[in-house]
Amino acid sequence: MNIVIVVVVLLLIYVFMTYNSLITKRNKVKQAASGIDVYLTQRFELIPNLVECVKGYAEHEKEIFEEISKMREKYLKNKNLKDGEILNNECNKIIAISENYPELKANEQFLELQKKLSKMESQLQAARRIYNSEVNVYNNKVQTFPSNIMASLFNFKEEEYFQAEQEATNNIKL
Repeated sequence: MNIVIVVVVLLLIYVFMTYNSLITKRNKVKQAASGIDVYLTQRFELIPNLVECVKGYAEHEKEIFEEISKMREKYLKNKNLKDGEILNNECNKIIAISENYPELKANEQFLELQKKLSKMESQLQAARRIYNSEVNVYNNKVQTFPSNIMASLFNFKEEEYFQAEQEATNNIKL
């Protein structure tokens, strides 16, 4: 009888420890996602300044500016990381536009904004790496035996990795 009690107690301890571990890892994923959100928000606060600076030089690119403004508003309302990454890529298109306007590249305000955006991009990349690392740890816990049993019992789901769209950013030269 004592052995059964000990086994039950050990099993309960295991359940509590595994559950708490899953919660901790899921919270780290949320915290890492929040870090990406902070950097995206900071970067997108620069958008109105960047748009105004580039507008005078690239008047015929007006639809890009309007689309970016709409996307920025959508992101700030929903805080969806996928929308943020799409907007981030659109911002990079504005910088790419500057390649067609040599006088814009000499504009001091534009150069300062470009430096800030470049710094934000580096911070975003670091935040993405942290997020994906936390997702990897969490997903491993959710997928591996025996914690996967606990994860399915308590309805823990795998998280998706954050994958940046490289097409737009690969063409940018800062």
